[in-house]
Amino acid sequence: MKLSTLKIEKMNLSGLGVFHTVIGLTALLGALLGFISYGKINLKVLSGKLYFYATVITSLTALGISKQGGFNAGHVFSLFILVLVAVAYWLHATKKSSTKARYFENFIWSFSFFLSLVPTVNETFTRVPIGHPLAKDINDPIIGQTLLVLFVLFIIAAVFQYFKQKKINTKLGAELKSRVQ
Repeated sequence: MKLSTLKIEKMNLSGLGVFHTVIGLTALLGALLGFISYGKINLKVLSGKLYFYATVITSLTALGISKQGGFNAGHVFSLFILVLVAVAYWLHATKKSSTKARYFENFIWSFSFFLSLVPTVNETFTRVPIGHPLAKDINDPIIGQTLLVLFVLFIIAAVFQYFKQKKINTKLGAELKSRVQ
């Protein structure tokens, strides 16, 4: 048996679980690249498209994964994230000229990213490092503390995005006014 196969077995991941994890990490990478480059998840560029498509695939594959068996809270999370990215995509695709829609779109993309981090933190902390995970279970304080820090960062990012979008909208409004005159 190969070492990599042994590690996957010790982490208790199925083939679908491995695929789900790789695609999920790809989604997170796309979001992080977007936040670093644009201050938001921007569907007009590759990183935003990567986040969108990988998040959809990750959410769908999560529906086929269950530690406890049967439909559970993780599945509800996945469905909710799917709804959020669908709404954000709809705003992006159909409300192109609406400056107000950009506020909602930015918030929804960021909120879907934050929600994606909840199961990511839980699963990572209860599996890594292999053999001696950081957390014993979902109720371990390190998970709650980490999620609290991530929530505070999400709020800070949402406020930052609001003011950045307000500046963009003001500039667009001034440009439109000057064209009309």
